[in-house]
Amino acid sequence: MKHWLVVAGIVLFGIAAVVVAERHKVEVQPSPAAVLYLVADTEQELTRMPVSFIKLSDEDEIRLGNGLAESYEADREVKKKPEVQESERYIAQVGLRLAPHADRKLPYRFHYIPDKFFINAFALPGGHVFVGAGLLSYMDSEDELAAVIGHEIEHIDHYHCAERAQQQQALRKIPLGDLIALPIELFEAGYSKDQELEADREGTRLAVEAGYSANGAIRMFETFQRLYDDSHSRAKTPQQELSQVAQDTLEGYFRSHPLPAERIQQVRTLIASEHWPVRPERDLQIAYFFWTDRSRDALEQHKYREAQQLAMRSLHIRPDQPNAIETLARAQFAQADFSGAAASYRKLVDLDLTTENVDAYALSLAAANPHTAASEFASWAKTVQADASSVQVPLAGLALLTGAKEPVKNVVALARQHGEAEWLGRLAWWYYLAGDYRTASDLLEETIQKLPGTVEFRTAKAWSDIELGRLADALQNLEGAQPAPGGGRGMARAVALWQAKQPDQALQEFELAANTQIEWSDTRWVKALYSPNVLQAVHEMQTERERRRKLQLARVR
Repeated sequence: MKHWLVVAGIVLFGIAAVVVAERHKVEVQPSPAAVLYLVADTEQELTRMPVSFIKLSDEDEIRLGNGLAESYEADREVKKKPEVQESERYIAQVGLRLAPHADRKLPYRFHYIPDKFFINAFALPGGHVFVGAGLLSYMDSEDELAAVIGHEIEHIDHYHCAERAQQQQALRKIPLGDLIALPIELFEAGYSKDQELEADREGTRLAVEAGYSANGAIRMFETFQRLYDDSHSRAKTPQQELSQVAQDTLEGYFRSHPLPAERIQQVRTLIASEHWPVRPERDLQIAYFFWTDRSRDALEQHKYREAQQLAMRSLHIRPDQPNAIETLARAQFAQADFSGAAASYRKLVDLDLTTENVDAYALSLAAANPHTAASEFASWAKTVQADASSVQVPLAGLALLTGAKEPVKNVVALARQHGEAEWLGRLAWWYYLAGDYRTASDLLEETIQKLPGTVEFRTAKAWSDIELGRLADALQNLEGAQPAPGGGRGMARAVALWQAKQPDQALQEFELAANTQIEWSDTRWVKALYSPNVLQAVHEMQTERERRRKLQLARVR
């Protein structure tokens, strides 16, 4: 009888334990935190197991690391664009300066992750080191990169990566060969505090022995401190907010690593005790990639001055970048620096001779000085071999601004002869700039009949019809066109509605257009590119908007 009571008690205890466990289980959302929980749970379980690791042989560790790296690269399916290849070569170049100073002589290999939201670096057993574009974008010296790579080499050198893999092998009871199926996130997550600080110390030592400045490590940790502060404070504007992906990556990083202040203090103490020499830091040779990306982001956010500064900084390092030159030219043009934009577009067309770039160069010259634009453009055109329409259309258009009508008539005839409707649409805008709105409207009507879905030409026709007083036709064309960035579609609607005596609707469109394309608030920009009629309408709407705002504030008070 007692025997059955004992059995029943054990069964009841087991049921109770299951119920309690179910009620108290931890729900973890998919995020970097989940990986950290997995690592922590693994280490906690191992403390309950009578296990001691025999270090993997170098051969086994290298084989494991190669398998993990190959699997990871296959999953990412990275397309090796030229900038990716250059970045990876550069990272390898820095890494191979450091590797000979490591204690373990392994076949170290260095990889680049071209993900601007990946603000991290990690190592795999056997010698593979990965550095993310997001982390590189916050560096401006090679010494900072050396400190990061040195840190990751030391995680390998001190068996931190291999032991992480062996922990999983012991807990899951799986053969060594099956470890290549482990999630890479296990190695992206940080190690114990002591191991992280050890990698900081020895990684900095490695960089110094390779000829780098120890200050690179300090400046990298100072950047981490700024990112830590930013991630724990509310951004003032949406543009200052990090993406959710980057935010999650950073939160995972900071949760798994010692606080930046502690890491900075350790390196400073090490510098003092080791009496390391003061060395100048070297420029990060691939920084221009990231300055160019940031300049384009700033341009899209209409931060034109910032975009210009970033593009110029990038071009100072690498002058022959079409993307950076184009960003600089567009930023200058948006700020009504038409001479500067013309000079930048001149450099761009020498590198990238497309119709769009040639047209932008011609328009910048015309906006800067319509009297000299034709001769300057003609001088340039003699030096290049370009598609006929690329040069003939803007050359005839610029001549039209000086009063010469014969060249543009010849190009119109040529366009009709060859069925080049797009040429007619491009020529029409030069007629608009010359004040011949009727011819502009007629050419655009002809173009739209052959290319009905082109938003650019519908918007241009609306501008021409506004000048002719055909407000209904203008609004109809704008209704039929889908919104597109630039081109002034929203402002064209606002001007047409304003002149049609529909002020409330006009001001709504004006507000939206002015916020989307802030160039409209610059009188010099509007005057150079649109008619006096448009300039007056924009001024009137600005004045009315301010009057209504003041009236509304007065009512609130």
